[in-house]
Amino acid sequence: MTQHPRLHERNFPTAEEDALAAKPVSRYGGPESSYRLAFTDERFLLREELRPVRMQLELLKAEMIQQEQRIESTIVIFGSARIVPPEVAQVQLEVADRAGDVEAARRAQRAFEMSRFYDEARRFSQIVTQRSRNLDTPIYVVTGGGPGIMEAGNRGAHDVGGRSIGLNIVLPHEQAPNPYITPELCFQFHYFALRKMHFVMRSIALVCFPGGFGTLDELFETMTLVQTGKSRPRPILLFGRAFWDKLIDFEHLVESGMISPGDLALFHYVETAEEAWARLAEHYGFDQSGTQAGELSDDA
Repeated sequence: MTQHPRLHERNFPTAEEDALAAKPVSRYGGPESSYRLAFTDERFLLREELRPVRMQLELLKAEMIQQEQRIESTIVIFGSARIVPPEVAQVQLEVADRAGDVEAARRAQRAFEMSRFYDEARRFSQIVTQRSRNLDTPIYVVTGGGPGIMEAGNRGAHDVGGRSIGLNIVLPHEQAPNPYITPELCFQFHYFALRKMHFVMRSIALVCFPGGFGTLDELFETMTLVQTGKSRPRPILLFGRAFWDKLIDFEHLVESGMISPGDLALFHYVETAEEAWARLAEHYGFDQSGTQAGELSDDA
């Protein structure tokens, strides 16, 4: 029996339809008026008491859009916003040398040496994007959406015609998302906690390049979640052992009893993009047929 199409019509207009149909009323159109629909009233939504609602919206927006875009598995790339591409670092070094400023030249030389990590992050993202295309569930690179290592991660995926995700955040100083993020996967957050939750929710690996406070915060939060059993184990790769050995004395933490010897197995050092991919391929069997990376992501 054929059902009449009107049986499936909505009984009520959608919120979007009502929002578009609502006309300003002259007497009640001023800023002091409470006449506006609650879900279109920005002044109301930004009230202190609505914080739980705003937090829920930040969780839901990125979650729902990624579901719609069929994003199931990601590899997170963390690292400093201050690491510039080698060609930029080279120009800065030449300018500092010509100026004869010894201290500026020293800083520029150090920046040039660190710039190799930009190239490694960019190449690693290219490899992830290209080699996961044939998996049952492709893997997408996700970054904090800013400059430096974050830009390199998004840029690598863009280089090879792939999509990537950027989780940007509002900061007191001006910050815009880098131009290599897939537009429909470029998000902006107010709450650090919700942003960090989205980093972890779909990740099958964390790849950490040299960075400062933000990078360390993100690295140690993930390591703590794994160490305490709140999150399943996943590869955590630290790029550039010389940097990390000088920054953090993990052996001292073991010797002083602050962590267990087995906690050192939570992470591995790598030096190149190829080595990083090889670690992941060995761990997950990416080179085997029928791999479904989506089964390995978290349901947070």
